[in-house]
Amino acid sequence: MELLDLTALQLGEAIRRGETTIPAATQAALDRVAAENPQNNAYITVLGQQAMERAERLQAALTPDSPPLYGVPMGLKDNLCTRDIPTTCASKILGGFTPPYSATAAERLEEAGAVLLGKLNMDEFAMGSTSETSCFGPVKNPRDLERVPGGSSGGAAAAVAAGMGWYALGSDTGGSIRQPASYCGVTGMKPTYGAVSRYGLIAYASSLDQIGPLARDARDCAAILDQIAGADRHDATSVAGPYGNVLASLDGDLRGVRVGLPQECFGQGLDEAVERAVRAFAKALEARGATVEEFSLPIMDYAVPTYYILACAEASSNLARFDGVKYGWRAEGYEDLTDLYNKTRTQGFGWEAKRRILLGTFVLSSGYFDAYYKKALQVKAVIAAAYRAAFERFDLLLTPVAPTAAPRLGESLSDPLKMYLSDIYTVPVNLAGLPGVSVPCGADEAGLPIGAQLIGPAMGDAMVLKAADAYQREVRA
Repeated sequence: MELLDLTALQLGEAIRRGETTIPAATQAALDRVAAENPQNNAYITVLGQQAMERAERLQAALTPDSPPLYGVPMGLKDNLCTRDIPTTCASKILGGFTPPYSATAAERLEEAGAVLLGKLNMDEFAMGSTSETSCFGPVKNPRDLERVPGGSSGGAAAAVAAGMGWYALGSDTGGSIRQPASYCGVTGMKPTYGAVSRYGLIAYASSLDQIGPLARDARDCAAILDQIAGADRHDATSVAGPYGNVLASLDGDLRGVRVGLPQECFGQGLDEAVERAVRAFAKALEARGATVEEFSLPIMDYAVPTYYILACAEASSNLARFDGVKYGWRAEGYEDLTDLYNKTRTQGFGWEAKRRILLGTFVLSSGYFDAYYKKALQVKAVIAAAYRAAFERFDLLLTPVAPTAAPRLGESLSDPLKMYLSDIYTVPVNLAGLPGVSVPCGADEAGLPIGAQLIGPAMGDAMVLKAADAYQREVRA
């Protein structure tokens, strides 16, 4: 039995059956990290000794009734706070910051027996679509080291794809889980806004951010979601719901499920290989009993500008707390408080973070607030209403995740607008607060992975994972 070839659930079952041990699995993952991380730069912090000590403790407490993911090694994106472990957001300005508390999602996985291998590289403050803006250097796609892994959860996707842990938690503000999952050929899910507590997630855009899983398949994602979802007294935006039974609902049967294909997602700019793969995905859903129909969703054209106005406005506010006074890195040689602020932020933030802070400050400024920010909020409401209307006709929507497979390193940084447009199919899901999952569905002519995106109505997390699992059963059959 090759441990690194197992899914997270398969490994958990092998541990409970005594076919392997938690220390053996942890050591196998750490060995893979040691071998692969120098090439793909997925991990910022590796907790070797700490992980092994926890593995030994968990092994001693193992019972036949331990949770499904008990003892399974995993990683966390480095914008999720971890008590007594450095949390950097891949930014110089958070150098030396060690949180006094852990994110709720991380705590819930710890309670379920997770073994934390380390913290994962990302775009600085989750701002980017390629994981090239990290102050620790770019992450590289393990499928092709000359390509980007996507972003901002590129380290999480690369780690899972390279076998450096069986699953990871990332964050998704406009596609930051789903797009890297697509580029790296793994399954990644953005839950309904509020389904998973954001407490302990260092904010980029608070009304859009959502924590979610990246794993080998939909069943793993369902098991992870069962552990981390649910209301949290620390997060007023978290909501109660029918959580904890998603994995049990995955039966592979899609009879009676209506799937809509927005015509606007299959037009100009979409690579032919991506369109073929997504339409083949639709055929596989039909083979499992679903009905598929094309329809028009014209609000797609307004999603990207609306998203970047709102996200950057919220980033301008959220990142104002990083000033060199309270925590993190502080510039030297300042004359007064204002000079301290200026020098710390100038030297501490990277170019992409600065670009988005400046854009957000502009749209919030006097004279431009009504013209940009207020109007973007109004369009956001129109987008959400359009999706609600679509879900009166359909149970699920199916789109590509990105217009192309993974671009080469450096291509997107030289053209920021092109990088922003790569989010065209994912940002509407965040604007409407809906669940979405990226599912590997083929490869292009260069052998690079392609992902299909399933979108569900609010609180329809179980349905999107059920359809993703049905597809994966169909292609394995």
